Parts: sequence; structure tokens; C-alpha cells
Amino acid sequence: MLLCAQYVLPVTSDPIVGGAVLVRDGRIRDIGKTEMLRLRYPDEEVLDYGTAAIMPGLVDLHTHMENSIMRGIVHDVPYITWLASVAALSVKMEVSDWYDSAILGGLDALASGITCVADITTTGAACTAAQKLGLRGVVYREVGVMDKRRIDYAMRAAENDIMHWSQEVDPDRISIGIAPAPIYMCHPAVFGRVSELATRDDLPVAMHLAGSREEYYFVKRGSSSFSVHGESVRRGFIEIPPWLPTGVSPVRYALNWGAFESPNVLAVHCVHTDEEDVKKLKEYNVAIAVCPRCNAQLGMGVAPVDEFMRAGLRVGIGTDSPAATDSTDMLSEMRLGMLIQRAVNVGRFLDSESMLEMATIGGARALKLDDEIGSLEIGKRADIIAVDLSSSQQSPSTNPVSAMVNTCTSADVIMTMVDGKTLYERDKWHIDVEVAKHIARVIEIRGKLRL
Repeated sequence: MLLCAQYVLPVTSDPIVGGAVLVRDGRIRDIGKTEMLRLRYPDEEVLDYGTAAIMPGLVDLHTHMENSIMRGIVHDVPYITWLASVAALSVKMEVSDWYDSAILGGLDALASGITCVADITTTGAACTAAQKLGLRGVVYREVGVMDKRRIDYAMRAAENDIMHWSQEVDPDRISIGIAPAPIYMCHPAVFGRVSELATRDDLPVAMHLAGSREEYYFVKRGSSSFSVHGESVRRGFIEIPPWLPTGVSPVRYALNWGAFESPNVLAVHCVHTDEEDVKKLKEYNVAIAVCPRCNAQLGMGVAPVDEFMRAGLRVGIGTDSPAATDSTDMLSEMRLGMLIQRAVNVGRFLDSESMLEMATIGGARALKLDDEIGSLEIGKRADIIAVDLSSSQQSPSTNPVSAMVNTCTSADVIMTMVDGKTLYERDKWHIDVEVAKHIARVIEIRGKLRL
């Protein structure tokens, strides 16, 4: 199959005007000028997307697909209030509801050009949905408990789930990992236990870290809405007293308890970090997932992306929970993230090319999958999308990358392919899922989600 378009954006090399990509057996076999590849492979089926950009699939470095059904329900509230609201909605969800919600999230991902997701879940719904839809991904089983006496049980349950989930998925597409719960929901000994298990079984690790002022004050001073007297977040039975001020940042607190000891750790958010935190993250080779829309929407702050990049950290972009951002749109995420960084960090002008790298090869590097995905290179897996650049507000002839990052949204994605298999074309699905049936279920489930 020969995919042709006015532009091919390999990401790790210069854009090709009038380019084409040859896909065979699920991998990229050649890339170059359209006329050259047509002559070289005269019998190959040709798909010409016209005034569009062919590029690697987007890597959503942090999401919660199972929360997709809650999008648009909790609006215009700060982080702590949002957490409590989502918790209240969650108790109304049944097991089958989480699966339908995760399917909705996967459909949104494919329709927005996302081919690989890094999802943190407790229910496992994201794992089943990603497998069913043909997505690539890393699914992390979250484990957390505040009572030290319950850690052994919690870890055994997580280990059992990881074993079963691994048996249910295609290992060429989906990996299973483990994620300690956020600091304010997790006894510190859990971090070391997670690192031990991850090292022993070669599991990737992901963790929410330093995402909000409330978390920062909770860890350092023992105060904020996360303290034991706070009523906004319910944690169930816990030891008394459950928390004392530590005098250190969330990053150094996690470090002191062994959170970064395993070889493949992804930290999500890292908004409230200082220079010493960044040095430690680099020292332990921790990758970073920044989530600009969620952080802005919930008033969490702005991640110091410039400091991360200057330190040489592996950095990518995540859309985070659809219950916060109301949509799964990596193209909008890139644009907003770029504009926020330009506004708050005049010392470094973040350009479109850097954002595109973060959303593709950057995310792949963060997951240690860059030898397989994240760019258009011969031999890599054919995770490819096509983005329409024909709208009147776009002037791609000058700079197609800038045109895409500055003007495109998920509505401009016209094709999404994983492993050489087309899963989505504009208004058309090629998946083993009854889309209309799931949408009907989503409407039914949303009817009972009333705060």
C-alpha cells in the first residue's frame, strides 16, 4: 500500500513535499517522493490524501479512557472540587459501564489521530478497550492504599490483575505496567514495593506527581485539602495520624521512598518542581508526561517544559482525563501547550516542530518505544495518520508543521492506521466494535450520572 499526500512529515527528518510512504506487513518499507515511489512500486495500491500531511500516529502519554463518559459533566471547578465530583460520579458506575466508557475514549483517540495511549486504570477497562479497538498502548494498573497493613493485599491484587491482563492482550501492541496511586492516596511504602515488582518483572511504571499546589503543600507542610481533616477527598479507613509534614517537595519525597528505582518510570504532570527536582528526575532517567489542557482547565499550574528540555529529560504530551478536558484532542493539546509555554516562558520560544516532536517521537521515547513508533522511518511499525490541510485558514505551502499545530483539531484527522491496518477514516470505522451500540449505551449510562 502506497500512502501519498502533498506533505509527508517524518518528524525525525525534514518534511517531504509531494511525498509517499510504502506500507507492507504492518511496517514502513520505504519513504520518499511520490513520483519516485510510484515508479519503484508500479503494482502497489495507491491511496492519495491530496492536500494533507501524512505523519506518525500521535502518542497520548497520559490518559484515563474509562473516564470518557464523564466528559462535559463537571465544568468550571478547581482541581480539588473536580476530584471530589469525579469520585462521586464513579460510585454510580458499574463494571460494564467502565468498559463502554473506555470504548468511547478509544474511539475518540482513534478519531483524533492517536495510535498509542499510556493509560492508568484500576478497573482494567482501558486494557480491554485498547485490545478490542486495535490501539497500541501501555496500560498501567494503579495500586494504592493508605493503611500500611493492607499493602501486601493491595500488591497481590495488582500483581494478579497484571498477570491476567497480560494474557488478554496482543503483546506486540499492548504492554501492562503498574502505577502507584497519587501521593495523597498512597502509603509511602507502596512506592518501594512497586519499584521492586517492576524491576523483578520488567514492568513499566507511571505515577501522578507534583501536579497541584494542594499536593505540594500536603507533602511539604502536611496541610491543604488533602490533609486528614480535609473533606474534599475521601480515602476510606486510614491510620491516625496518617500524615506528617515532610519538609520536602513531592518529587524528593517519592525519591526518598524508592519510587524511581525501577528502570522505566514515567512521571505525570510535574508542575510544581524546582531545579533540584529536575536534576533528580534526570539522574534517575525519569520520563515526563505534561498535560497542558488539564492543568490549565483545573487551575493546577504550568509545567516547566523549558527546564525539562534543557535538562535533557524525555518529555511527551498527554491529554489526561476526558472528565477534565471534555475531549481527547492531541492536536488542540499541542497548540494550547505551545501557546501557554510562550506566554509564561519568554526566555525560550517554543516552536511548532518541538510540539510535534513531543506528541510523537517524544512520547515514544518516554515509553521506550521509539525504536518501533513515533516517526516515519523504514522498518518502524506503520502507525500512521493523515491530517487534512486544505481548509482556508491553513497555508501549508510555507510550513506544513506550523499550519497543522496552529490550526488543526481532531476534526481534521482523515485517517488513522495502527500496524498497517486502517482503523478510522473520516466518518468511517474499520474496527471490531458496534459503534452505534456503544454510543447508545453511553447515552444510557450518562443518564444516571447526575451529581
